[in-house]
Amino acid sequence: MTSDTLTVTAAAEPSRARRRRGRRAPAWLAAVPLLAFVAIAFGIPAVAMLAGALTVDDPATGASSFGTGNLTASLQGAYLTALLGSVKLSATAAGLAALLGLPLAQAVVSSGSRALREAVLTASGVLANFGGVPLAFAFVATLGNSGVLTQHLGLADKGWSLYSFWGLVLVYLYFLIPLMVLTITPALDGLRVQWREAARNNGATAFQYWRHVALPVLLPSLLGGLVLLFGSAFAAYATAAAMVGSAVPLVTLQISDAISGNVLVGQENVALALSVDMVVIAGLVMAVYLPLQRRSTRWLA
Repeated sequence: MTSDTLTVTAAAEPSRARRRRGRRAPAWLAAVPLLAFVAIAFGIPAVAMLAGALTVDDPATGASSFGTGNLTASLQGAYLTALLGSVKLSATAAGLAALLGLPLAQAVVSSGSRALREAVLTASGVLANFGGVPLAFAFVATLGNSGVLTQHLGLADKGWSLYSFWGLVLVYLYFLIPLMVLTITPALDGLRVQWREAARNNGATAFQYWRHVALPVLLPSLLGGLVLLFGSAFAAYATAAAMVGSAVPLVTLQISDAISGNVLVGQENVALALSVDMVVIAGLVMAVYLPLQRRSTRWLA
């Protein structure tokens, strides 16, 4: 083979490589089925919900028109009270679950027992998804007005009521604490042993280590877990509906009443407006959660 032939062959190689790359399908095509599913399962209902929320019915003539009357109504009166009640309940339950779940997860991680770790994480995975009517029934049978513990400990005489704001917070903690354990355990695993040893060698106490090293590193994960707990509590419906009914004003219960027709004539679409309000709040929650999650991943990688 002559030198001219080698030169021509070498020059042709990049051209063939470019043709092969040109024939290769774009990588984003692999995501087309997922994008189609998201568009059908989430996009179409979201558009229909927004269109319904912006459709105002005239009770006198029955005519429909586009406007913001439903959205305005959803932020007034009993609807606003329910929305603020859901925010208050979710924030309170999430904060308590974060405070209680962190030391529990740390105890499991620092124990060094693989059997204990697997048992706690498995139980947390089950309990974090246990809710609805079965959970409400379990608490009513245990701590309701005629519950086993209520009668045995005389809680009714001490002013205890499960069907109240704090009773609902207690029930929510049942599935929020396990969720916090599942969320924060990987972050606790990311705390390096060398950091604790370096702090100890420099004379730092355990409190100083947590105050100046561990907690600042864990803060993004803690805030991210808190936001996740808030979103989970905010969207809960079946447990509150089965246990307290309308005793505690919640936006999910207001939506249920509106869908059932328990509204004034011409305000049937207020339920859709309340749903839009919930979507906006959930979007704000995710806007806070995702940057915190990326930051914690960068620190603990």
